[in-house]
Order: sequence, then C-alpha cells, then structure tokens
Amino acid sequence: MAKRIGKRTIILENKPHIIGYGSVVGKKEYEGPIGHEFDAHDDDSRFGEDSYEKAESLLQKIALETAMRKANVNENDIKMIFAGDLLNQCIGSYFGLRSKGIPLIGLYGACSTMTLGLSLASIMIDSGAADITAAVTSSHFCSAERQYRFPLEYGAVRPQTAQWTVTGSGATVLSSERLEGKPYIDKVCFGEIEDLGITDTNNMGAAMAPSAASTIKHFLEDTNTTLHDYDLVITGDLGKVGTDLLYELLEGDGIDIRCRHSDCGLIIFDRDRQDVHAGGSGCGCSAAVLNSFVMHRFESGDFKNILFMSTGALMSPTSSLQGETIPGISHLINIKI
Repeated sequence: MAKRIGKRTIILENKPHIIGYGSVVGKKEYEGPIGHEFDAHDDDSRFGEDSYEKAESLLQKIALETAMRKANVNENDIKMIFAGDLLNQCIGSYFGLRSKGIPLIGLYGACSTMTLGLSLASIMIDSGAADITAAVTSSHFCSAERQYRFPLEYGAVRPQTAQWTVTGSGATVLSSERLEGKPYIDKVCFGEIEDLGITDTNNMGAAMAPSAASTIKHFLEDTNTTLHDYDLVITGDLGKVGTDLLYELLEGDGIDIRCRHSDCGLIIFDRDRQDVHAGGSGCGCSAAVLNSFVMHRFESGDFKNILFMSTGALMSPTSSLQGETIPGISHLINIKI
C-alpha cells in the first residue's frame, strides 16, 4: 500500500509501470524541434473533422489507441481511464472516449491534468483497485482560443508574455506488472493552490510559477533529497516568463534549479523560429512531451530518475470577466527506471 511521507508526498509500494504511451500533435508542433518524436500528426487543424472541438476529441482517441497498441492491451484490459481537457464539461475527453466502454474518471486540473491523471491512475494500481489504468489529456489551440479569449477571426494582438496553446494529446498506460526495463512511477506529490494575484490571462506562466516552486520545494523537503539526486526536473508549460519566475522564487528559498530544469513549453517549440512568444501551454503540452520526448530518453538510458510536473492556471472566462485572480496548481510524479 502507498505510504505518505511529509505533507504532500506519497510513495507507491507496488510501482505502476508505464507499458505504453502515445502522442499526436498538429502542424505547428510537428514543425518544432521534437516533431520527429511524436507518433502522429496532421497538417489539417481540424484533423478531418468539421469542428475544432471534434478534432480535439479525435486527438485523445488517437493518442489512447496508440498507447494501447504499444502496451498490447485492449479495452477489456483497462479498468479505468483518467481523462480531462480545457473545454467546458471536458467534452474533448468525454466525446473522444465515449465509444471505448471503459470506466472514465473525468478530471479538471487545467494544464496540470496529465500529471494529475497519472498520479490518480498510479494510486489506483498501488491500492490494488486496478491492474491496468490509463491517463490521457489534450488541448487544441483553436478550441482553447475560442473558449478563453477571442474568436480567431478577431485577430487580437498577442503580448510577448502570451503562450501558444499546443494542439496535441498524450496518453499513458500503466500496469501493476513489474517489467524489466520499463519506467515506473515511484512517488507522487499533489500540489496546493497558490495565488500571487496575477490577473492577466495572457500571462499564464507568471500565474503558474508559484505553484511549481511550492511543489518542488515541498517534495524535496518531504523526501529529504536534493536536485542532484535527479537527472532532470521537467515542468509542464511555464514558458519563458514562468521559467524565469520559477528560478527567482526558488532561489529565494536557497534552491538553484537552473542546471537541472527544462520546461515542456520551451521543448516543444523553437521560440526563435516559431511565432509562439513565451512558449507552449495547454493540457496537451506536457502530455505530448511526456509521451514522446521523455519516454524516448528513458528508453535510450539518458534518463533514469526524473521529476515530472504539469502546471495549471485555474481560471474560466467568467472568473476573468469578474476580475478574479488566476490561481495556479502543480502536481509532481517521480519517474524511475
């Protein structure tokens, strides 16, 4: 059974192993520096569907089916799926996975959803409630812009602090079976809501950085470890602005993360060559990078022990219009091999 240490961290005794993973992205993501690492892509932003929302649902379906194929499992093998997205009522997940006939636990953690889903899917396996689970999430630039900001036809000017919502999806299949050479989830650390009063919806990095700093700090304290114990700390989608703020916040606590850190929002796009301003964001950002770039480096032996985090800005169009601040949250998983 899982064992809690410290305030936030849970050690998983029956280590859930990652037996399959899948990623699918859009044209802009495929043209980025790690485009060749994704399982699938499409130059059509609608992926052959008649709306962006339907396209996002298809992204999840493709990512999950890819992960299932690599894991050599079918719908009857998976006991439950943890899924969510950025759209109202999580329609990207519910419509995309409704034909699977698998119990589905819907989640909303904004852009932290991938790590939140993996944490819960891992705990289910560790507790003995399931032997095989899956976690999947997605985002789509066009569906997110339509819901949170302006219709694309409006042509709003984006400030330099803005990030580009990734069109993509990632899925991971976990198993209770211990398989030699497969990475596994060793620990999970759930975040608390942090709010430094950011109100600018075009500055998600600044809104999420405090939660990332808090979760890293608490995990290191809970586990009595230092950054030198890990190959890398990978955050979800802080982008350039959020990454710089993360460094500043942690240095205030005597933690220098610069030489041990990378961010999915800076990995997936080339800011010098692609017009993404501060970098990538969205649920699909960390999900796609985890289920391609990160997993490939475990397979090659470059990674053996990492901390992987997804960061989320907890907002809605209604709260923004009412002048509310944008709280952030960040969850962490410790992946080993």
